[in-house]
Amino acid sequence: MNSFLDSIIKRDPAARDKLSIILTYPGVKAVFFHHLANKIWKYKFYLIARIISQFSRFLTGIEIHPGAKIGKNLFIDHGMGVVIGESSEIGDNVTLYHGVTLGGISPAENSKDQRNSKRHPTLLNNVIVGSSAQILGPITVGEGSRIGANTVILKDVPENATMVGNPAKNISTNSDTSFKPYGVRDIDANK
Repeated sequence: MNSFLDSIIKRDPAARDKLSIILTYPGVKAVFFHHLANKIWKYKFYLIARIISQFSRFLTGIEIHPGAKIGKNLFIDHGMGVVIGESSEIGDNVTLYHGVTLGGISPAENSKDQRNSKRHPTLLNNVIVGSSAQILGPITVGEGSRIGANTVILKDVPENATMVGNPAKNISTNSDTSFKPYGVRDIDANK
């Protein structure tokens, strides 16, 4: 738990201390409830797992399907409106901002044939996804990539890419692995 909270403090300048993170960050609560719901989901108590995830959604405004696979230190900043679909996979140290959707591309079409198939995205380690970005379908976002706010991703993203726009375009490939929200570099305030 301490390393999870420390990872949030490193990524959020508004994070003052661990107690305030635990008590006031909806993303922390959503991840906690997801871990509980996911364990129950794995034991095939699907209804109970879904009830827990819906209770979490009611409390936090963040919807994480109990079948989603989430790595260490997922930070959902602000969080309202985040949706993470059933077959989503999220690596370690991923940051999601409010309004992000990890969804399918045709959820209402031929639903029976889509059950138990990979239809949501995979985000590898150290990915940052800006507010209201939509990542749709069974695609992979490469390690260290940054997805700009309001970007729509429908195809695989290479590692360390910075994607913006609709349709998404790669505007930069950066080997700098330090945390830079939204892919923005430090700005010199004196210029």
